[in-house]
Amino acid sequence: MKLIQTNKAPSAIGPYSQAVVVNGMVYTSGQIALTPEGVMLENDVVVQTKQVLANLQAVLEEAGSSMHQVVKTTIFIASMDDFVTINELYETAFGLHKPARATVAVKTLPKNALVEIDAIALI
Repeated sequence: MKLIQTNKAPSAIGPYSQAVVVNGMVYTSGQIALTPEGVMLENDVVVQTKQVLANLQAVLEEAGSSMHQVVKTTIFIASMDDFVTINELYETAFGLHKPARATVAVKTLPKNALVEIDAIALI
């Protein structure tokens, strides 16, 4: 097992790793709209989703993977009213690649984020 850490994404805000690599797979922790310096971005779903996807990409790349090697994601959103907007940005980030996915509306996310995404990908 290999623990992943990159300074191109925010450090974990708890007792966990940005990602773990096991048997040719990378399992990322959920990414929220923190900058790599640990600053939470404004309360705007477009701004936050773009940062979340950038963080996810940075962690995947550090692990030797990429967005096009993702097999499954889970999206946690604070409001289903933001689903269409988040979906459009997600589609832009993944292009023609369409990993399996679950999307769940939740009451609250860490640091009152509007969106959080985790992924499982091939190396």
